[in-house]
Amino acid sequence: MRSKKAVALKYERKKDKAPKVTAKGSGKTAQKIIEIAKLNDIPIKKDEDLLELLSKVELDREIPTEMYKAVAEVFGFIYNVTKKE
Repeated sequence: MRSKKAVALKYERKKDKAPKVTAKGSGKTAQKIIEIAKLNDIPIKKDEDLLELLSKVELDREIPTEMYKAVAEVFGFIYNVTKKE
C-alpha cells in the first residue's frame, strides 16, 4: 500500500510570479497538510501525476514554468469550487 502524499501551494497574485510549494510530505505529514486545508476550507484537488512532479520542487520555491499549465488547471478547479459557494 502506498503512503499518502500531499503538496500545498500558495499564490499571491500581486506578490508572486508563480505559485510556491509551501508544504509537502507523506504519511502523517501529508495527513496533517490535508487536515489543515480542510480546517481552513481550502479546496483539495487529487492529481497523482501532478503530485509527483510538485513533490520534487523545493519548499518555498516557485513552480517551474513547465508546470504552469497543469497548476493553472488546479487553480481553475479551485476558482470554480469556491465560486459556487
